[in-house]
Amino acid sequence: MATSYLPYLPDQSFLLPPSLDEWLPDGHLAYFISETVDALDLSAFHARYAGGGARNQPFHPVMMVKILIYGYSSGVFSSRKLAKKLHEDVAFRVLGAGNFPAHRTLSDFRALHLAELAELFVQVVKMARECGLVKMGTIAVDGTKMKANASRHKAMSYKRMQQAEEELNSEIKALLERAKATDEIERNEPELDIPAEITRREQRLAVIQAAKARLEERQREADLAKGRSEDDARRPRNPDGSDKGGGSYKRDFGVPEDKDQESFTDPDSRIMKHSGGNFEQSYNGYTAVDCEHQIIVAAELTNCAADSQALPGMLSAVKSNLGELPAQTLADAGFRSEAVLGTVCVGHGDVLVALGREGKNDATINAQKYPHTAAMAVKLKTLEGQAAYRRRKAIVEPPNGWIKAVMGFRKFSVRGTEKVKAEWKLVCMALNLRRMAYL
Repeated sequence: MATSYLPYLPDQSFLLPPSLDEWLPDGHLAYFISETVDALDLSAFHARYAGGGARNQPFHPVMMVKILIYGYSSGVFSSRKLAKKLHEDVAFRVLGAGNFPAHRTLSDFRALHLAELAELFVQVVKMARECGLVKMGTIAVDGTKMKANASRHKAMSYKRMQQAEEELNSEIKALLERAKATDEIERNEPELDIPAEITRREQRLAVIQAAKARLEERQREADLAKGRSEDDARRPRNPDGSDKGGGSYKRDFGVPEDKDQESFTDPDSRIMKHSGGNFEQSYNGYTAVDCEHQIIVAAELTNCAADSQALPGMLSAVKSNLGELPAQTLADAGFRSEAVLGTVCVGHGDVLVALGREGKNDATINAQKYPHTAAMAVKLKTLEGQAAYRRRKAIVEPPNGWIKAVMGFRKFSVRGTEKVKAEWKLVCMALNLRRMAYL
């Protein structure tokens, strides 16, 4: 007897148009994101197209927002891959509803509306709170290094900039002298488009000089913050200008160290050390995570590798997003600073900041010189303080791991601090929606 199979007719056409609701199972993430976006205020997106008329009709911004957010939620960040998914992936086709924007259209929409997409992060956080997913009892703050959209091989050290500047000036001078040579001499030389060669070298020289100027300006700002002045003659000075004594500075005011680097592709990024020990052009992304369901309630970003000055800004962002501060805030030793502790330990609820690596005992703290640090040490030695801080790692570190390992986001798609900040909020919003969909 012949084996009986369920019907398989790959060439059979649909007699009636199928319903998109039949293409995905109930409870799929795409449906949740679609319904959530429909509930958000997208007036800022519509405002850009007001009065545009019927000609050259743009794609509907609601559809474009859904595609981008679902793409980030499912680990698809490239506009080319998004455009391909709209043809090949059922969930994307459901959200696209018969629309197939090209990759350039998707890329331009994201670039044009990056600030508006970032603003949706706050709306999603408020929605999570209304659903009871954010309690603001305890939050934990942490930072994670994220690669910039820049190659470390397209950066140059200050010392190499000085050498390259001299070399290019010499080459341009030689080419100008050659251009002035007689026609007889030029006929005996190999063919060379001298004006084009001069232009190419001048453009390269301008790029290097601009990067060199940025490094010097940044060093001047850092030296001023340390109390130095242009006329200090490398000697530490008191506020009245008198010699403070002690050793001399190794560098003149405003002169960077030879090893200081600047990127040509994303000048706002900085060389940072990652957990694996490698150094990359990067940004430092911060998250404040609520302990109830690990919803990110604040997402900020800087190009500073150190975390020591970031805590006040994170608490300010939490209050701005939700209108109040948490009852308790936990942060690791990277956020430790006497000045910061003096700021956040008054009027910011119960703040616990580690003073060293877990399991390591700090040396005795001078309470007269570092009163806020000493007070924090006393608080962390209590059973209540230890029990509270012990929860920090389990609250805040998993979301950073999910962003990198589950969603696969390890490198920014845009350049410049403001654009990267917006994309960081878009990524954190996408993670929040993933969490909310399955809670």
